[in-house]
Amino acid sequence: MLTVASEIEVLARFGRALADPIRCRILLALREAPAYPADLADALNVSRTRLSNHLACLRDCGLVVTVPDGRRTRYELADERLGHALDELRTAVVAVEGDRTCADADEKGCC
Repeated sequence: MLTVASEIEVLARFGRALADPIRCRILLALREAPAYPADLADALNVSRTRLSNHLACLRDCGLVVTVPDGRRTRYELADERLGHALDELRTAVVAVEGDRTCADADEKGCC
């Protein structure tokens, strides 16, 4: 059963999904077109096991859905507006100072 997440929860889920470069690459690939896991793994040059773990995370975050296609399962963005949001985020200007990261980067794995 699908539920509607609160605004804050949606942002937190989106942030969690974008916290990993592989998940970012998956989302950008799915922004272009739905895809099968084997094709995504090949296109992104990652193992199928690793890709599967990231797809599970993206499903848990509510950003991608599975669509049965015969004996195969295709993945796509849960909402086409996510593709637009990714486009906006990719072109946003962020203010960073040189190679500095968050003070908690090593401990928390951010930045």
